[in-house]
Amino acid sequence: MAFTESNMLELGTKAPDFQLPDTVSGKSVSIDDIAGEQGTVVMFLCNHCPYVIHVNPEIVRVAKEYQAKGIGFVGISSNDVAKYPDDAPDRMKEVAKNVGYSFPYLYDESQEVARAYDAACTPDFYVFDQNRLLVYRGRLDASRPGNNEQLTGKDLRTALDAVLAGEEVGDQQYPSAGCNIKWKM
Repeated sequence: MAFTESNMLELGTKAPDFQLPDTVSGKSVSIDDIAGEQGTVVMFLCNHCPYVIHVNPEIVRVAKEYQAKGIGFVGISSNDVAKYPDDAPDRMKEVAKNVGYSFPYLYDESQEVARAYDAACTPDFYVFDQNRLLVYRGRLDASRPGNNEQLTGKDLRTALDAVLAGEEVGDQQYPSAGCNIKWKM
């Protein structure tokens, strides 16, 4: 698992559309289906990455708190399941239920959605305002497995609070870091 930082998609980018299967409900889900009235968070996740496993408890807390405030959330896994079977859709459904995801967990088999978002790692976070323009991309917070930083969701929470207040999100944004997306060859 190669340590990889996010690519930092250009701020102001319109949220790319998608239509992907939700591994929990079995339904096809689009960006229109998950977009919140106040904003939307798109997260690239996977089941086996130790960085995602480390931040999952805070992802669950942040999603539940901010969904109640009108922010939509979605998790997407784009890994090559032929080489990483732990990330297969049946396992995604199991993980989503066990961890307590309150949002759809979508499978991007073609990896086209990950490419459209210029996603590079798991976890990778994108915040779009009510007009679906990118206002934040990067990390949840400074916590990583083994670095003794407290898991708070500070960076993502700060961006979401600014979106809810109708304020600009600050320019100082740090890339997320974790396992590289497992691209098909």
